[in-house]
Amino acid sequence: MSQHIVMIGGGIGGLFTGALLTKEGFTVTVLEKNAIIGGGLQCFKRHGETFETGMHILGGFMPGQSVHKILNYLGVLDKLNFKHTDENAIDSITYGVDGKTYELPRGRKAFCAYLSQQFPAEAENMQRYMDKVYQLADEVDLFNLRHGVNNIFTHSEEFLMPADDFIASFIKDPQLRDILAYMSPMYGGKAGHTPAFIHAIINVLYIEGSSQFVDGSQQLATALSDIIIKGGGEIFAGDPVVDIVVEERVIQRVVTQKGKEYTGDWYISDIHPSMLFKLTGPAAFPKIYRERVSSITNSYSAFSVYIKFKPDTQPYVNHPRYFQKKYGMIWELDAIDDVNFPKAFMYITPPSGEQGKWASRMLVNCVMSFEEVRKWEDTTVGHRGEEYEAWKEKHMQAIIDQLEQLHPGFRDTIDFCFASSPLTIRDYYNVKEGALYGHMCDCKNLLGSQVTIGTKVKNLLLTGQNVNLHGICGVPLTAVETTEALVGFGSVIDKINEAYSLYKQEHNIV
Repeated sequence: MSQHIVMIGGGIGGLFTGALLTKEGFTVTVLEKNAIIGGGLQCFKRHGETFETGMHILGGFMPGQSVHKILNYLGVLDKLNFKHTDENAIDSITYGVDGKTYELPRGRKAFCAYLSQQFPAEAENMQRYMDKVYQLADEVDLFNLRHGVNNIFTHSEEFLMPADDFIASFIKDPQLRDILAYMSPMYGGKAGHTPAFIHAIINVLYIEGSSQFVDGSQQLATALSDIIIKGGGEIFAGDPVVDIVVEERVIQRVVTQKGKEYTGDWYISDIHPSMLFKLTGPAAFPKIYRERVSSITNSYSAFSVYIKFKPDTQPYVNHPRYFQKKYGMIWELDAIDDVNFPKAFMYITPPSGEQGKWASRMLVNCVMSFEEVRKWEDTTVGHRGEEYEAWKEKHMQAIIDQLEQLHPGFRDTIDFCFASSPLTIRDYYNVKEGALYGHMCDCKNLLGSQVTIGTKVKNLLLTGQNVNLHGICGVPLTAVETTEALVGFGSVIDKINEAYSLYKQEHNIV
């Protein structure tokens, strides 16, 4: 195409979109505010240990799944080192109230059979529920890398039903309902608002198999950036965009903190729309558009604990583990409740190269509302004050206390630990209120809770999790849509599927 793209933001969406456009012949310049590219793929080191910032568990990386197909098309599969979770336990869930642990196996049939065995009175309902979940996931053309018309009126009546009501329409047992909603924190689930199709595609994605990066998620950011650079593009990190000059609804140039100016034929934003508006000024977009987008509710945030273990003290577990204090909390985990903190969390021991019996580190994620840290919202990293540090320490110790109850002697295995809050997510990812998943998809106002790839600025497109689907699967799919906005509807999907057909032949996949 020999056209130049300026990508504002080098997160997952910016890098996937940039790599796909590079394959189409565009020259891409990526401008990333942080010193390290990758957004949620970023890793950092403490005391010689590598920690991920966001991408802990992967959906879509199994052969035949959407991200696997996209990575194959981009030619980076052989550059990535990831490990699939256990076939007999993609996840486990432990409830503090009764001490029960459920280990959920991989695959539609096994998953359904296991929970039917645990709740025999619900066996028939479980089968009906699973059939409908897979049907809803199949209705989403983009999720399945198919051409399709994005029209809500073409879907089944359950498609936009609130996810909690959807589960309850099949399942009578309140405990089983809770278990089936355990992935709610993976998509920012809220009772009465999250649509059933979001619940369906995330659950189908992980039921069919999940994966983890070996030695950190930064490798994917590096592989994608290599495509951009080898295609003649450039990546500039550590110099945030501070001004986007717009005249008569056309971007003229972007200016960075260091005074650098960049121009292109097209500009693509991978940052939260509310942050974008701050860079463009009030005249760039119609007031009604800015007000509508700025009023969209954001998903909740998280409090995270990072732990390095003493050598040979903590067993490695090859799947995420979920904890909930009691049943019935899953849809309201972000509600402030200091008495019950932590209500729930996910903890994981990421694999290292030559992974053996013992884990070297652990990551713990606990859903948290930004309201918990609202009083410090005007502070910056390293300058939040003693009260904030004491608050953070208190919450970290509460989580470790709970881990000690789950695994007696846990504290003695810790070499060192530290924590991050919603403020950390806000500042490093440049997202409003530290929203883990950007805008919250709301079935009660689906059109009003989403933004389109095209904007009111003629040469500006959007990509990333605020546009369509979120997460390690949704953002690459949105990148496909953003790319096709420039090269033609369905053209990239066709190339991805054609490349995968060749892959199947080469690897004798039926």
